Amino acid sequence: ELQQRMTEIEEEQAKFKLIQSEMKHSFNRPTSQPVVPIKTLSPEEMEEADGRSVYVGNVDYSCTEAELESHFHGCGSISRVTILRDKFTKHSKGFAYVEFADTDGRKNSIAMNESLLKGRQIKVTEKRTNRPGISSPVRFSSLSKVNRGHGGAIVKYAPVYVGYRGREG
Repeated sequence: ELQQRMTEIEEEQAKFKLIQSEMKHSFNRPTSQPVVPIKTLSPEEMEEADGRSVYVGNVDYSCTEAELESHFHGCGSISRVTILRDKFTKHSKGFAYVEFADTDGRKNSIAMNESLLKGRQIKVTEKRTNRPGISSPVRFSSLSKVNRGHGGAIVKYAPVYVGYRGREG
């Protein structure tokens, strides 16, 4: 009985070695499909695409690209629908972008602002173009310095500069 079990194990081991060698050879073969490089858009092309796109806010988290496309179908020919998602959980962030084939579709879709999609009132506005190198200014920098270092207490006043009062005497 032990001898029979040993022969079964050796046969199984031979099968695994055969499968392993087949896998090794299949990975070394060139793929049948060529690798297609991803086309990057120039800043001018991106700005032109943004001119044909709208931002859609307050989108239901269960909404799909197909449902958004059918909602905006009457506005014009749609090139692309993008629902932004969390990169780890893949859950919707609650907003999307719809790119139309022409600017007329974008103009028509602005009229869909405050329409209902899956029971939620959506917000449709023109997509803004992000320009590289422009960041939001630091706001209230002098006030934020006032609130530091007081043991966590929130200081509700800020130093006020009265100005030069002249010579008092």
